[in-house]
Amino acid sequence: MPRVNYRDSDVALMARMMRAEAEGEGKQGMLYVGNVIVNRLKANCLDFKNLRSVPQVIYQVQGGNYSFEAVQKGNVFYQRARSVEKRLAKKNLDYWREHPGKYALWYFNPSAPCPPTWYDQPASGQYKNHCYYEPKPGTCASVYNG
Repeated sequence: MPRVNYRDSDVALMARMMRAEAEGEGKQGMLYVGNVIVNRLKANCLDFKNLRSVPQVIYQVQGGNYSFEAVQKGNVFYQRARSVEKRLAKKNLDYWREHPGKYALWYFNPSAPCPPTWYDQPASGQYKNHCYYEPKPGTCASVYNG
């Protein structure tokens, strides 16, 4: 049973996002970005309430901007998904979760070392250029379930 329900179009959209956000960090880096996408879909808490589909997560607007920089700026996001990224996205949607993205709801690429917190949320770790952050304990239990 997959972690979330999805369609083929969701796999392709998520694959495009994973590539645009983390292609330079290889397959592992793209999988961590995929973790964040699925976690936001499962969370239903904090900034991620009432997100019910992959497109709602990808195209979410917060503070007048898209949540993901790749959607905002375009870059690789608007290219077609390749089969390798589709396989990775499907892996995330079906079962794959691993530290530091396992429970993360946020990530970013700082120009300095990862801060211990980001918007008051604790760091869960770093992979190459991206820092990952999970919700404070007790604020979003649904992220830690399945």
